[in-house]
Amino acid sequence: MKRYFSILTAALAFSALSACGGGDDSPGLAPLPAKLVIGHRGASALRPEHTLEAYAKAIEDGANVIEPDLVSTRDGVLVARHENEISGTTNVAAKPEFAARKTTKLIDNVSTTGWFTEDFTLAELQTLRARERIPLNRPANTAYNDQFVVPTFQAVIDLAKTKSRETGRTIAIYAETKHPSYFKSINLPLEKRLVDALDANGYRGKTAPVFIQSFEVANLKEMRKLTDVRIVQLLSGSGKPEDFRLSGDARSYADVSSAAGLREVASYANGIGPDKGMVIPRNAQNNLGTPTSLVADAHAAGLVVHPFTFRPENPFLPADLRRGNTASPSERGDLAAEITVFLRAGIDGFFTDDPAVGRAALDAFLKP
Repeated sequence: MKRYFSILTAALAFSALSACGGGDDSPGLAPLPAKLVIGHRGASALRPEHTLEAYAKAIEDGANVIEPDLVSTRDGVLVARHENEISGTTNVAAKPEFAARKTTKLIDNVSTTGWFTEDFTLAELQTLRARERIPLNRPANTAYNDQFVVPTFQAVIDLAKTKSRETGRTIAIYAETKHPSYFKSINLPLEKRLVDALDANGYRGKTAPVFIQSFEVANLKEMRKLTDVRIVQLLSGSGKPEDFRLSGDARSYADVSSAAGLREVASYANGIGPDKGMVIPRNAQNNLGTPTSLVADAHAAGLVVHPFTFRPENPFLPADLRRGNTASPSERGDLAAEITVFLRAGIDGFFTDDPAVGRAALDAFLKP
């Protein structure tokens, strides 16, 4: 097994080292199905997140879509990391040559200490290796620590195209811009680089197998002027978009997710990606309660709904769907049952850390 992943990493290493490449050939793929299984950061319940190996595992396990979160290197290359602070997802802390780069920054108004992608060139970042972010929940994933590179966005695109050809299935990309206002403030804006990369790789038009997502609003509106690919507004269950905070806009995510707010979202986006608790909140017993009107309101505005995140481990599940040792941080419960309840509520797809379970749940739900 280890040899397989070493081969996969080596086979894609050339594209991972390139900021460009990929050609201008259109993906030319069949339309995506109506309901999607989205590999959240890849199959992150089974491999360290945001690695080519996690994405490949997600595709193998039945995901229609793989999700890279995008941040920038110092030399302006888009790479896949959940955060620009990388001490929890790489071995950077064990690299004495980079010890002096540990620092504290204010990221989205939160003081954060560690190592940051924008302080590394791509070549330097490629000397690091990925590590499991939540080892208490996913101890088996630590067996893959220090084996996999931090992939460029181009490498993720190349993988999606290769796997589409190999499997005969359309493998889409669901790219998120992380901390876009922050990156713009340090003269490393993400938006045009993202759109240019998609355009160079043939991802154009409303049916292209790609989605652009963000928790902020202004950058999505900016990219809407640059591209006509699908755009999704992410929604948190609390707080407000960072660009709203910076501009003094009084509105919160609750305002954006109201019926009126969703009609405005539809002026620049094709869908929403809400925290799953906004679709079906938990009750006092920490079980799934009554669905809200969010799905119906979004559909009325012409928006698809892709909630996040469906995880298999007990701590992330409703209390009545936990199994075995319910106090264990790593033991798994009945994720398929949770997903099925949300499918019955009318969602159009879902982000999951375990696409194999998600695929089985969706196939069972769609079975006549």
